[in-house]
Amino acid sequence: MTLKRGITHEIISAIDAVEENIASKTGMQIKLDLAPRIELGDYSIECFSMAKIFQEKPVVIAEKIAKAINKSNITFYYIAEARNDGPYVNIRLTNQALFESACSSFLSSVAISHKKERVMVEYLSPNTNKPLHLGHARNGFIGMSISNLLEATGAMVIKANLINDRGVHICKSMLAYNLWGNNETPESTSIKGDHFVGDFYVKFEEKSVIEKNNPQKQNHNLLEKRAQEMLVEWENGTPSVIELWKKMNQWVNDGFSETYKKLGLIFDKIYFESNTYKLGKDIIEEGLAKGIFFKSQDGTIVYKLPKEDFGANKDGSLKEYTVLRSDGTSVYITQDIGTAVEKALEFNLDRSIYVVGDEQKYHFHCLFSILKAMKYKWANGCHHLAYGMITLPDGKMKSREGKIVDIDDLINEMINLARTEILKRSKEEIIRTDELEERASIIGLGAMKFFLLRTKPVDWIEFDPEKSISFEGKTGPYCQYSYARSSGIMRKINKIDQISDTELDFSLLGNREERILALKMIEFPEIVEKASNELDPSTLARYLYDLAKILNSFYEKHPVLKADKQIKRARYELIKSFAQILKEGLGILDIKTLERM
Repeated sequence: MTLKRGITHEIISAIDAVEENIASKTGMQIKLDLAPRIELGDYSIECFSMAKIFQEKPVVIAEKIAKAINKSNITFYYIAEARNDGPYVNIRLTNQALFESACSSFLSSVAISHKKERVMVEYLSPNTNKPLHLGHARNGFIGMSISNLLEATGAMVIKANLINDRGVHICKSMLAYNLWGNNETPESTSIKGDHFVGDFYVKFEEKSVIEKNNPQKQNHNLLEKRAQEMLVEWENGTPSVIELWKKMNQWVNDGFSETYKKLGLIFDKIYFESNTYKLGKDIIEEGLAKGIFFKSQDGTIVYKLPKEDFGANKDGSLKEYTVLRSDGTSVYITQDIGTAVEKALEFNLDRSIYVVGDEQKYHFHCLFSILKAMKYKWANGCHHLAYGMITLPDGKMKSREGKIVDIDDLINEMINLARTEILKRSKEEIIRTDELEERASIIGLGAMKFFLLRTKPVDWIEFDPEKSISFEGKTGPYCQYSYARSSGIMRKINKIDQISDTELDFSLLGNREERILALKMIEFPEIVEKASNELDPSTLARYLYDLAKILNSFYEKHPVLKADKQIKRARYELIKSFAQILKEGLGILDIKTLERM
């Protein structure tokens, strides 16, 4: 029986004993909340909702319930005492129940829920015309943590990546390589493949701007036109274009794989738009025949957006969304339709979560509307998890102009910052080079992940590497340090005392700081479930920081190593369970811990 269930059962038993089974007969609901202050109790219940059952004022009901609990002939395991405070009853738990529950709050011993749904989390979705940047990092960290949260609460999760490997933007980098590549390769230039191709995408945009601004040129869009022509050639299967496309995509995907490994990103399934866009075109042809799509005068195929969802144009006509260009080439939504159908059929999904930036809200609103119009039963399970962009001190990133924070460079910067911080804090400790590098990598990446996950996905973020690496404040290193500190104390206790020979007696605990820590630890499963239900890893990140902060406050007031042996034994169990909860929680955020920092 969980703690809250046990408390509720004892409250109802006490009420029934003095009020002729009134609680059981009426199906009375008891809502437990944390007491407003630890001095008042551990948990609190309000009595307003019971007024109809008791036919009395909430203040009188609170007094009756407190008396029923305190004067009950029943021997309670969970409740030590109750006190009425106006229309509220504050419950103080027995030390044994409180600390035993706190020390069994980790996920491996608590059944959080019984969701057995099949969920696909599609995240990252990079384009093969440029390297991964800071925005991809936020996307990847949200995708991994959401997947972990869903798995922790019982779902069967498929982590998927849709590689955007076709389209006019891909043809721009291909055309630029044809024009200015001089047959160079990533190997011949010693440039990572995704960076190598990305340089040509930037070069195309630079040359295109120059061309458009050249008053001597009659056709100011020649490069853009040639890129569009190359896309038509690609869709028609022109051998030379296909060969170049395969070669450049391989360079990029090899580079991506290196970065995935550094970031810890895992995929169970990788889709390629070059495979799914054809299915999308076939589905659109079907929909055209059924009257779901319409052909415009210029040959463009469109979907007319339902008035009740999207409104109408000023002239009263329905708004339209292009699903195929007039030249027959596909657009983003073409392959999105194909991919949605393919993955639903392949995995028999209950839900499909798309982790994509908030600037695509309208796109996904249209996509889901189309899927519903096509009468796919699973369409109602599609969800766009929109996240805000990351800004820099000088504004938003612009990949076309090369003004992006490259993720490979940022990883190196975070590791360098972590290495400097470790050496600064460990002046008297000699650290082997390999150990230093491992610590720096775990701390640096942990700092970046925590910083990007501690904010609600919907909110925009200004990323500051130096603030994220701090060992003080709401940061990953602060949480990692709390874990390492706990591990250090446990090592010292084991070195000094034979803890296992001492009887465990939780009744010896119970001071203010111990109770606050235990109550916070008990929240862990509920926090994980809440974060999972709301698809919001920031809920868990904030909880872990608060938990670490509470533990550090406990350490300051109650030096564990100086306590007598029996109290030390009980506190050892409390600290050990705290460390396990913190490790499990950070693990869900895909952040590693260290025994020493």
